Amino acid sequence: MAVSAFGVFGETMRAVVFSGIPYNMTVQDVPVPTILNQTDAIVKITTAAICGSDLHYYHGVLGGGEVPFTVGHEGVGYIAEIGEAVTRFEVGDYVVIPDSISHSGLEMGPPTDANPGAGGGIGGLQAEYARIPWADKNLVPIPLTRNTTNHTIEQDFVTVSDIFATGWSALSWSGFVPGDTVAVFGAGPVGLLAIHSAVIRGASRIYAVDHVQQRLDVAATAGAIPINFVTSDPVAQILQHEPNGVIRSIDAVGMESLNADLEVDSDIVLQQALQITRREGGVGIVGVYQAGPNSQMAQRGSTLSPNASLSMTELWGKGIQIHAGPVDPKDNAPELVRLIADGKARPSFLNGVEIGIEESPDYYRRFDHQQEVKVFIHFD
Repeated sequence: MAVSAFGVFGETMRAVVFSGIPYNMTVQDVPVPTILNQTDAIVKITTAAICGSDLHYYHGVLGGGEVPFTVGHEGVGYIAEIGEAVTRFEVGDYVVIPDSISHSGLEMGPPTDANPGAGGGIGGLQAEYARIPWADKNLVPIPLTRNTTNHTIEQDFVTVSDIFATGWSALSWSGFVPGDTVAVFGAGPVGLLAIHSAVIRGASRIYAVDHVQQRLDVAATAGAIPINFVTSDPVAQILQHEPNGVIRSIDAVGMESLNADLEVDSDIVLQQALQITRREGGVGIVGVYQAGPNSQMAQRGSTLSPNASLSMTELWGKGIQIHAGPVDPKDNAPELVRLIADGKARPSFLNGVEIGIEESPDYYRRFDHQQEVKVFIHFD
């Protein structure tokens, strides 16, 4: 029998739902999830967030799953029910839910992960409750109880689900060592937390490349030199400070990157990162490059090319290291949780707006229009 803090299951909850129509999120009543396997846990979400990756679904350019589905892959909360095979956690424990859910590890072949809120059978986290398979392997404990949490603390820990772990990994993937100079392309939440990571880990100078003044202002507060790519060529601007280029660059933008005319140009950040990175430097790429054909879930999928053009001559000639791909937050989560708990990291400097779930459709629009740096959804 499962151990539960619930009353009766079979009820409904409020959740943010994507039905396949670009630029249209709705809040609907959906069934409260239940234990399907004894390795499952049901988590009562207390804080969720809207992520830049969610906008790829919102724009209708990413995804091949079925619609409708509950969205969201950043969340913290307390465990409301566990299956009898769950041994690491108890009802009432506070946890981070990572955006990459691993299976048991017993299956043959390469490991496969699923993402909450991606239409792949695991419900999204912009909802009142979520079912997490293989809870012992996937949930990340945080040193809080239900009586000691507040919104600011939860906004720190919820970033471990994705954006803090992704920004931290991007820096590692670039080959970073203390004292390096770093250019971060994209001052959205991931880029800002890459900057925060670089400050924590001892970068000598950091540059933030974006065009949204609010984001550049936050980047400056975080310790970066702001570079507006609309005012003039960002490569030239950075070379004025670093004649030999920076040692490390990070692409925190991906396939929907913009040029100086604010038109989608999927190649431009990769090209500029190569130009600005000095010989034997490194580039970490965590911006999403996952374009695909049109589908029920991604009606505009074919509007983006799955390919990008960059100079192999420059890449090869400079001997630049490149590491790209999706990040598994579980790799860094324990370290990041400790940094937050010890007061050495404060991701909530993002100063995101706090909303209730019913406001989510409007704030998807605001976030998409860069009117908000980050959006946190609280379930009180």
